[in-house]
Amino acid sequence: MNIFYNTKGVGDVLLVQLVTHTFEEVITETTGDITLIKDAETGKVGAFNVFNSSKYLQLTEQGSVEVTKEIVESLQQLLINHDFDLKLEVDFSPKFVVGYVSSKEKHPNADKLNVCQVEVGEETLQIVCGAPNVEAGQKVVVAKVGAVMPSGLMIKDAELRGVASSGMICSAKELALPDAPTEKGILVLEDTAEIGSAFQA
Repeated sequence: MNIFYNTKGVGDVLLVQLVTHTFEEVITETTGDITLIKDAETGKVGAFNVFNSSKYLQLTEQGSVEVTKEIVESLQQLLINHDFDLKLEVDFSPKFVVGYVSSKEKHPNADKLNVCQVEVGEETLQIVCGAPNVEAGQKVVVAKVGAVMPSGLMIKDAELRGVASSGMICSAKELALPDAPTEKGILVLEDTAEIGSAFQA
């Protein structure tokens, strides 16, 4: 789940995204101040909007809103109050984690890209990376699918030149860290960083 709130750009509307992919064709269902956005083919709810959201929630953040258990509970109750039978299932695991690059191979269809296998705890992700300094054996910061970057970019499952990629190995600049170097390259962490743990800037 990703939540966005931008009063200047959109008005008093909370945008709640439940899936990271987009539907080819959508239909909407509105009751009161809530509009569900569904896949026209399957009927699956991919997102919903809460209009006049300041009536229901106290929001101080602009842009990406931190997904907490409290806000999910409030949204679940709001859906119930509007007679929507939609159960919110939320993954509260961290989206920016310490990863370990276990292997790096050249991309078969792109000279400047590498295909990396990155351990992030209980799973290993395949990530296509174009950074010139990525190497096997490094500990790095991984933005998992569903993460929202400081720039507003949301990380999704992708295919780069025919190779699947699930996540992004981040640079200090992409993480908006202070004093980030200007030259291209990922952020390499100290060897003491714990694989799979949440990255703390």
